[in-house]
Amino acid sequence: MKHLLFIVAVQFAWLTSSPAAEVCSKSSPSYTIALLELYTSEGCSSCPPADKTVKQLYQTPGLTADNVIPLALHVDYWDYIGWKDPYAQPLHTERQNYLSALSGSRTIYTPEFFIGGLEFRNWRSDLLRAVKTINRQPALASIDIKLEKNVTNKLTLQIDTKTSQASELHYVLVEQGLSSSVSAGENKGETLQHDAVARDWGTVIKLTPELQNTSLVHLNIPINSKQKNLSVVAFVQNPQGKILQALSLPLCN
Repeated sequence: MKHLLFIVAVQFAWLTSSPAAEVCSKSSPSYTIALLELYTSEGCSSCPPADKTVKQLYQTPGLTADNVIPLALHVDYWDYIGWKDPYAQPLHTERQNYLSALSGSRTIYTPEFFIGGLEFRNWRSDLLRAVKTINRQPALASIDIKLEKNVTNKLTLQIDTKTSQASELHYVLVEQGLSSSVSAGENKGETLQHDAVARDWGTVIKLTPELQNTSLVHLNIPINSKQKNLSVVAFVQNPQGKILQALSLPLCN
């Protein structure tokens, strides 16, 4: 019996200390994290500087994943000029049109930034101030993300949200460290580097105000993606386009 008790104790200690026993989850803070959306294209010669801004975002003193989350959405409307962007999706173009319409604009272009759901043209000079302004706002929604299952080509996640107003939950699979050798179009001959690229966009979920909303959701993992480069971004947005809260969960090893 003593031997049995010792074995059970050792097994329990291993389970509680093993990295495999750790829960892969994250909760949003009481302040608002800024969501920085970039609409870009490999077929646009003006876009590489904006892509570089996203890639080097966390090299800026004062900017971390705890106060700003980048999301690069490659659009498809430049594919016709000679180079088909491998990361472009019609859904990204639709979202850009939606945000632009909310801001009163009839024109979309690349590169175009939005921060907190609003068009942001001063991204070269005013990014830190814009992020800090959003961070000073109390969060109008809470988000909790928990990775339930990670198989070869699909993620299953539980996302809990709560907000006081009518809104929607968006969740996106994001990949870092991507590159393309462009052989046609405006960037012909260039090797383009990308981070924070939106790879799979989940079905939008309508949230009920004042209630805890629990959603079991799925995201598809692209072929040849490396898990260490993947994360899930979730955000809550109201009908006026304002981002009430955002959160990023890197996939756990």
